[in-house]
Amino acid sequence: MTSPSESLADARLRLITSRSNAVVKELRRRFHEASPGESGDVAVEGLHLLEEAIRSGLRISTAFFAESARERAHKLLPQLPKQTQVLLLPDDVFSGAVPSDSPQGVAGVVRVHQHSFADVLRPAPALLVVAAGLQDPGNLGTIARAGEAFGATGLVVTEGTVSAWNWKSVRASAGSLFRLPVASTELATVIAELKARSIMVLATSSHKGTPIADADLTRPLALIVGNEGAGVPKHVLAHADEVVTIPHSDKVESLNAAIATSVVLYEARRQRK
Repeated sequence: MTSPSESLADARLRLITSRSNAVVKELRRRFHEASPGESGDVAVEGLHLLEEAIRSGLRISTAFFAESARERAHKLLPQLPKQTQVLLLPDDVFSGAVPSDSPQGVAGVVRVHQHSFADVLRPAPALLVVAAGLQDPGNLGTIARAGEAFGATGLVVTEGTVSAWNWKSVRASAGSLFRLPVASTELATVIAELKARSIMVLATSSHKGTPIADADLTRPLALIVGNEGAGVPKHVLAHADEVVTIPHSDKVESLNAAIATSVVLYEARRQRK
């Protein structure tokens, strides 16, 4: 038997059956674009991410539900403001609009906060993460999640790095990208500004450097995270004020970029506390 609340939720759902509907095409486009553009709107998928967007105080312009996800719609609808457009799609139309192989039947268009590099530099003492050529969106999202967990003041994405708003990055961040200040700018600008502000440029190495526990991470710092295969570019390493190493078993050649970043951020938080 349908409860009164479920009846109200169903009454709010507007059925869209065409793949070529303008709103459905817009959702598909935003997933492929992976950039908020001037509007600040990005596409996200999954019940948890939409709940995190609501918890973060973000504007959700449109929420999409697959026919098979009506129960999830009933759970989420009471949390959505009246001005949010709520659409119900046949399962095949929904699956064609989202990029994941096993869709959860919930998606939305969310307006995220947009920050300049100056915004990200403002909190003190700085504990920044600078992504320089990171290619895996899962790594970038995990780094954002670790950044929020361990008190990072911001994430800077430079050229050659996957977009922070790639749907896989957002999914891996588990909502942290909705709250952690993120800015995009050129790496040369980042290095110059860090030097001008006496913010320590820190890099990691799996082979040589100061053991992380012996490094002073209480100072304002920016951790440069390089490409998964090539690491931090040599010309950037030349500007590093310190290179740290994370002692680990000899059986492991090196640590994943996201894991290494998480360890450094944890140690920085431990020292600062």
